[in-house]
Amino acid sequence: MIQILEPGLSTTVQDSGRYGNYHIGMPPSGAMDQYAHKVANYLVGNNEDAATLEMTYAGADMEFTEDTVVAITGAAMSPKLDGDSMPQWTAVQVEAGTVLSCEFATEGVRSYLAVAGGINVSKIMGSRSTYTLIGIGGHEGRELEEGDELPIGDTDDGTTLVGSQIDDEYVPDYANDNTIRVVMGLCDYRLTDEGKDRFLGTEWKVSDEANRVGYRLEGEDIESMFEEREQPFGAGPDPTNVVDLGYPVGSIQMAGQPIVLMRDAVTGGGYATVGTVISIDRGKLAQARTHRTITFEAVDVDEAVEARAENDEHLEAIRASLSE
Repeated sequence: MIQILEPGLSTTVQDSGRYGNYHIGMPPSGAMDQYAHKVANYLVGNNEDAATLEMTYAGADMEFTEDTVVAITGAAMSPKLDGDSMPQWTAVQVEAGTVLSCEFATEGVRSYLAVAGGINVSKIMGSRSTYTLIGIGGHEGRELEEGDELPIGDTDDGTTLVGSQIDDEYVPDYANDNTIRVVMGLCDYRLTDEGKDRFLGTEWKVSDEANRVGYRLEGEDIESMFEEREQPFGAGPDPTNVVDLGYPVGSIQMAGQPIVLMRDAVTGGGYATVGTVISIDRGKLAQARTHRTITFEAVDVDEAVEARAENDEHLEAIRASLSE
């Protein structure tokens, strides 16, 4: 059992996601940084889909009531076990009664705590992920609070993995990689040629309205990027409005300022979406701190698939190295 002593700023239970329900308006939820989530699970011997704790900006403090093995990946939160520094991206033994504490993130935004056996909350629609907008999944469908108790799933003791860590080449650099790759499409025909160049050439700043639903960006006036036209029946009067359409996860909605729709976003609406952040870079964006600047780089579908294949190769290499 894990007892939450201090929940941090926003800590939720997440797994790989809730898939197969997009047609009824249910987004996938799940870990915002899938790479960090999966690696944390590999380190403690879990299946990559096991539930972890996603901690945002300020990490949680918790006590373990049983012996187990844990790992923390993602943002640097200076974790400590009973006051002693704990390495990240490493499998660590904890004993019953141990208190794990985390500080405010210094690089990145989200950290992932995996425990051998996973966080054993009930599955809702096939997933343990928390979707707070409607209050389902995770622990009571909400962010964790002081006094919450989380069960740990059954597993072997996992001690053979203690001390395992991943090579430095596989640890992301959250502080310096500012380029987010995007496949232009859906409604990019609504942009002028100059508008497309400006969209891709602008340094966009992550606003303080950046969360699991969407990352709102600040920068240039987007309305001036759009072609003038008489709005069709059913669309709103703003040039960024279209007749309702579906929103892929990662799509860039042009609503006053660009909003990259993330894992808890609504599934459709009436704003033009001019491109979609590739799956591999959505995790990178999820680690971009408030007021950091990013730029978009246009890639085609083949390049996006190649990037995903390379990421899968890295994950397989990590998993293989931990099973040796």
